[in-house]
Amino acid sequence: MSINTEQFAAANKATVDSLLSVANTALASAERIAALNLNAARATLEDAASGVKSVLSAKDPKEALAVQSSLAQPAVEKAVAYSRSVYEITQQTQQELAKMVEAQFGDFQKSVAGMVELASKSAPAGSESAVAAIQNAIAAANSAFGNMNSMAKQFADAAQANIAAVTKKSK
Repeated sequence: MSINTEQFAAANKATVDSLLSVANTALASAERIAALNLNAARATLEDAASGVKSVLSAKDPKEALAVQSSLAQPAVEKAVAYSRSVYEITQQTQQELAKMVEAQFGDFQKSVAGMVELASKSAPAGSESAVAAIQNAIAAANSAFGNMNSMAKQFADAAQANIAAVTKKSK
């Protein structure tokens, strides 16, 4: 059972393609977060300048306090909106990466299953227990991956429910 040059080249190309996909997804996410941060910083600066002007244009201290108090609620709403945006970007990136991992794991499963089948056909007589042990190990790995994937989805669902609850409270 030997790997020929074409199989090796194809495996290397697939690995490079996978790494590029992950890197591009991570960079796109970082770019979106950076743009969000720049926009939030710009809006915060504008709001602060506007707030200072409003407080300074007040006719008396009571009006200045009222103006200052009225600025707090929009700031909280903007902070919640910012947090929601960061969460959404992170969630989308996580989903894209999870899809890539699932696809790669599916390809890996097929490849390993093919190799095990080839090995079992060419295995010497009496090695059935070794082949069965390998098949059991692969089944255990598949089960562990399924459980891990399920737990990650449950965590993501819980986080999304928490974000939704916080968003409803702030409205």
